[in-house]
Amino acid sequence: MTLQDLNAHILLNSKDLSAEFKRLFHGRGGLYDDFKHLTIDSIDTILSVALYDKDAKESELLELLKSFIKTSRHNTIVVQRRYKKDFPVEVVIGELSDEIFALENGMKFRLNLLSNRNSGYFADMKNGREFVRESAKDKSVLNLFSYTCAFSVAAILGGAKSVSNIDMSKASLSIGRLNHHLNDLDTRGVSFLPYNILKSFSRIKKKGPYDLIIIDPPSFQRGSFEATKDYRKIIAKLPDIASDNCILLACLNSPELNSSFLKELISELAPEFEFKERLANLKEFESLDEERSLKNLLFTKVR
Repeated sequence: MTLQDLNAHILLNSKDLSAEFKRLFHGRGGLYDDFKHLTIDSIDTILSVALYDKDAKESELLELLKSFIKTSRHNTIVVQRRYKKDFPVEVVIGELSDEIFALENGMKFRLNLLSNRNSGYFADMKNGREFVRESAKDKSVLNLFSYTCAFSVAAILGGAKSVSNIDMSKASLSIGRLNHHLNDLDTRGVSFLPYNILKSFSRIKKKGPYDLIIIDPPSFQRGSFEATKDYRKIIAKLPDIASDNCILLACLNSPELNSSFLKELISELAPEFEFKERLANLKEFESLDEERSLKNLLFTKVR
């Protein structure tokens, strides 16, 4: 893929853009060898660029994007160089407001584009949030590894009876509370609990049983969670906290672990949960190998 091809790809994906968040280019999926280090997102009037490796043609790429925004809805370009130790962020053109939001299906989530790690929003989970919103009515929801509580916002908008958000990060939960307020949601039925999940099942169980359980952990977070050894600890507790006919959304974003990893764990440790389907990933996040991309697996308790 040449720079000209990249430009054509962006132009094609930018038709009918709105203020809603959209990924315009996803090189991380391995479909484009020359740009597998690159992602480009449209966030209302902001073009957000992430570089995961140094690119000899970076200056040419930026000139292409500067030319692109002359005729697009964007007035700002932000570049994050994630290949550098401190992930420095540069505002190439325009300026950033103190308040930036990702819009998704009528929901609003606070973003931090100057963060040296994550912005506070994972766009590839859009279909997962849509499923939760459609499935949450009158349910007691457990949102494990809730981060900034986007699943909780979706669940409450879908009519959930209650949501328990569990995450070790008090800062993330504070943003999660803000995300509920941004969407004009009453948080009286919503809990924001800064627990170490692996050490807090007795406290988590007290708010159960749960009708919808969401497990969306990091693949690897030093001192906190390693999917290869810690996911099984959570799966083993599911029978104790799940209601009859409980729905389980188990997520896995590790490229090294495939769907069978979760299916086999659940078959071994929580056999009352039956696999139903894998949610489709967004087209704009297509990957050369779907098993290396995000895996959202649905299970229901049947016995």
